[in-house]
Amino acid sequence: MRVIFSLFAICASGILNGQSTIGVTQFDNPNTEGYVLFSGISSTKTYLVDKCGKKINEWSSSYRPGLSAELLPNSDLFRTGLSSSSSFGTGGGKGGVLEKFSWNGNLLWSYLISDSAQCQHHEAMVLPNGNVLAIVWERKINSQALQAGKNPAVTALLNNQEVWSEKIVELQPIGTNSANVVWEWKAWDHLIQDFDSTKNNFGVVNQHPELLNVNYVVQGPPTNSDWLHINSIDYDSANNQILVSSHSFEEFWIIDHSTTSVQAASHSGGNGGKGGDLLYRWGNPITYGRGTGTDKKLFKQHHASYIKAGYPNAGKVLIFNNGVNRPGGNITSIDMVDILQAGSPFTIGATTPFLPATTFWTYTDTIPTSFYASNIGGVLPLTNGSFLITDGPKGEFFEIDNLSIVKWRYTNPVNNAGPMVQGVIPTLNTVFRASFYPPTYSAFTGLSLTPTTEIEANPTNPSLCSLALGFKEVINDFFSIYPNPIGSSGTLVIDFLATENYKAELFNPVGQIIASREISAHTNKTTIDLPNLEQGVYFLKCTNGKNSMRRIIIVN
Repeated sequence: MRVIFSLFAICASGILNGQSTIGVTQFDNPNTEGYVLFSGISSTKTYLVDKCGKKINEWSSSYRPGLSAELLPNSDLFRTGLSSSSSFGTGGGKGGVLEKFSWNGNLLWSYLISDSAQCQHHEAMVLPNGNVLAIVWERKINSQALQAGKNPAVTALLNNQEVWSEKIVELQPIGTNSANVVWEWKAWDHLIQDFDSTKNNFGVVNQHPELLNVNYVVQGPPTNSDWLHINSIDYDSANNQILVSSHSFEEFWIIDHSTTSVQAASHSGGNGGKGGDLLYRWGNPITYGRGTGTDKKLFKQHHASYIKAGYPNAGKVLIFNNGVNRPGGNITSIDMVDILQAGSPFTIGATTPFLPATTFWTYTDTIPTSFYASNIGGVLPLTNGSFLITDGPKGEFFEIDNLSIVKWRYTNPVNNAGPMVQGVIPTLNTVFRASFYPPTYSAFTGLSLTPTTEIEANPTNPSLCSLALGFKEVINDFFSIYPNPIGSSGTLVIDFLATENYKAELFNPVGQIIASREISAHTNKTTIDLPNLEQGVYFLKCTNGKNSMRRIIIVN
């Protein structure tokens, strides 16, 4: 005897309408235990949540992000803020404020880098010695740009605009609102141009990959003055080197931090012997006059970072490659680059680009066009070989395991009006980048990490997390299902050999029962027709009066 479960259209629509749209939207076992820190771009709050989306802590600021935030090993929060005093009005990623808060939310230090000449933007980070590295715009007027060899026909000067260069400053915090600049590097000190022999920096561009072509533009003329647009910074303490990502040049660069500020303004000195010239660059060799379009690997990327010691593939560089105008379509990828293929110290041929010629590893979605972030985003490695990825425009964070299978998803539930209601389509919830901290992170030593409620209003009850944790698959000789996983439509067969009557219930991803039927004893097979279910994890529960047995169905 075959028993057919009819899942009517109303059930199928209930799955779509009842699924979580914010907070935890996917929770598969196992995913990596730990805590996630994020600050929505339209909000003044920073949150720490567990993997079930329960709030562990929150911090309030007077400023929206500008843009990064990190939890320090001593449990302080370091973040950047968006200053209202900056004159860099059109700059994407504008900040201007550096802040440090205690775990309890008390403001410990606040410092402003925002005036008519300069403005912090995108990211700043705390070094192991407690000093702060910050990315800062540096305004150059027309006469300075022309003297540096800028060609007004192919730069922002065509519209009589100023040019914004970049500098990196290292700050030693003092008191509650002061700092000393103890080191700095300026891009303007490391230029080359082949446009005008009567101006500064004249030379042969392709013979100087260590310098920045002052007249390089991706496609132009550009619409604003933000010429280099550095959007991330990281630090390698073992080699005392700084890694930055240039969005406009579509490259990442490595700079020697062992120099003095005087050496950093020159072409000699430091461990690398090159002063502040670039030690290494990768992603778009056309910027230094080498290679062709096929050698270009990065497309408006964000978040270039070192994989640290203790993680798989330590020493390589990880990049969130947004994929804007990528040949073949706008597709975002996570790329890993083995920079040591260029040697140690880094070397380059006389006419060829820096090695490697290809990425070491790349992740894209199984349907590549399904994962595309046109701006912002980030990726962090986890010690077990998984990765936490931030799809910034969607305000979504998701974990992929070492087989590139998505195991967990979370959507920022906060916008400019505060927490949104579960079930709404999220808006204005973009996130620059989320951070991940394992339970063993030193910041948590001695703290009580007691989860409260989810951040979103009217959270799903039971939550997707509690449902997934409560459903432990039972393996025995009396109960099996196939095929598993199953396609979005098809037939699922339950093979249950028992001498008692039993009840079968099918749950959707948020714990709602979408089908239930009492089955007579000795019925060997039950068949369920699946009518175009949404992709996700479903739960089948069979109870025979003595035991409750559960199985997981993954709809592809």
